[in-house]
Amino acid sequence: MTDPFSKTSDVASRTRPTDPRESAQDNEIDLAVLWQGVRRQLPWIALATVLMAITAFLWSRAQPDVFEASSSLVTTGNSSNIGALRDSVVTAAPLPGGALQEALRGPVVLGEIIKRVNDERSLDTDLRTEIASDLQKELRRRDVTTIELQNQLDFNGNGIYTVSARAGTPEAATFLADTTAQALLNWDRGRALSGVQRAERSLRAQLGEVDRQLTDGGQSSLERQTLIASRATLQRSLAQTGIQAEGVSGSLELVAPAVVPLDRVAPKPTRNAVLVGLLTLLLGTGIAALRTVTDRTARTEDDLLTFGIPTLGMIPRLRRREVVFNGIVRAARLAGLYEAIGFLRVNILSRIGNTPGQRVMISSTAPGEGKSSLTATLADGLAASGQRVLIIDADMRRGTQQEVWDKYETQHEWVQLAGQNGARTLAEALKDPQNVQVMKTEPGVHVLPAGPGIHDSLSLLNRAPLGEYLTQWGQGYDLILIDSPPLLALADGLVIGRHVDHVLLVVEEGRTSLQAIRQSLRRARNANVNVLGFIMNKVNPSGQDGKTYGYSYGYAPRGNKG
Repeated sequence: MTDPFSKTSDVASRTRPTDPRESAQDNEIDLAVLWQGVRRQLPWIALATVLMAITAFLWSRAQPDVFEASSSLVTTGNSSNIGALRDSVVTAAPLPGGALQEALRGPVVLGEIIKRVNDERSLDTDLRTEIASDLQKELRRRDVTTIELQNQLDFNGNGIYTVSARAGTPEAATFLADTTAQALLNWDRGRALSGVQRAERSLRAQLGEVDRQLTDGGQSSLERQTLIASRATLQRSLAQTGIQAEGVSGSLELVAPAVVPLDRVAPKPTRNAVLVGLLTLLLGTGIAALRTVTDRTARTEDDLLTFGIPTLGMIPRLRRREVVFNGIVRAARLAGLYEAIGFLRVNILSRIGNTPGQRVMISSTAPGEGKSSLTATLADGLAASGQRVLIIDADMRRGTQQEVWDKYETQHEWVQLAGQNGARTLAEALKDPQNVQVMKTEPGVHVLPAGPGIHDSLSLLNRAPLGEYLTQWGQGYDLILIDSPPLLALADGLVIGRHVDHVLLVVEEGRTSLQAIRQSLRRARNANVNVLGFIMNKVNPSGQDGKTYGYSYGYAPRGNKG
């Protein structure tokens, strides 16, 4: 059966306009909160920084030494007309931008360098093989990294080329830089020589044609004299071409040969360690800040102040092992949570007064935030102060109070709450409220379990005059604690909340989102449910903001002196 109340509350929560102040609060970034979030991660950030810096230092120390040597070439824009062959020295045309870099990556220059490296006997055999192999791979990839070429040229193409070479020894780096410079000079001279050679081939071809015509004969006397004159001119030009071939030069000249380096350029362990450490520190801080900005969960009491509802207690987290072996109630006692529960008890009673039979519903936004365990430990604390408490497990889908108290004591005594014999679960009690039994878990604490899970819990709650039943069952008790389903999971809690005096909302530190809290409060407000305050549960004992919530550890009773 569909509950009209749940439909109304759901529609109201969906159609209610969003408060601009709530949206602004969602988008605000508090620098103090941001710093707290970063500070929480500082130990891990510092540890990661140190480990990464040490790793970088040791890794750098393990790398082979690298030395770098440099030689310089100069280029000028002077040129001559090779075809005219009027000058005694032929100079290559100026290099276009990027031409020398392309030549260095090509097989002509790099092939000559590799050949000279293989032929150099002054270098260690393994080192020669390693350099030649690296250059061969770079040639195939057309990406030379062992040798670098940088330039400082003006608009006319005049300036300095710097050749830098890296190798495992100072001598190898020097040899490689000088060899590269010489290979580039040879390549540049070859450009000018190729022009002279083309001119020589053209002249020889013309001379051959003149000789052929003279040999064939059949010319007139004037034609023959012209051919003979042309032959003499071609022979003079061919002779001049041979002379110019000897004096041909490129547009590059060697300015400064390489000098044997004294210090290595890599590795640098200290520098690498510092850089890696700084990068890790910045990255870790950035990630921590980003997580803080995007983490919209309740982590401190200050996070809950914006809702205008007080936080009545901060309950430290218990060790899972203690809870598994001893149960939540006994584990809370062994862990010394009396002070934390005591603060909660005092804050609750100071706000609700001492009127007997008051009904306090304990709920949460979602399952797993510890509301059932907190209900049990609060009841135990209230009973320890001499009050009689009735716990009603109203979570008829997933009731856990029976399980919680079974861990504390396996054998329970059942006492009469109303009538004779009768129901021992809430689901049965709602059908027969005049005959109900409750479980006596300890002096001063009685529990009405939820019973096996049912799916029609909402319709069952809506059909029953719940307020009358609670009044009837609450006679003789100082306080009725109702463990309800989460407010965002089911509408049951909103139905129950209309029949109680106060509602406590359990918030798990670091898990419950601020948006979920806001939605829960909005639903409660729409349903006219009074939320008395928050209880922050499973708090880190060291405190997320540097405070300490381990009350009992620092103020234990002083022993008697003998």
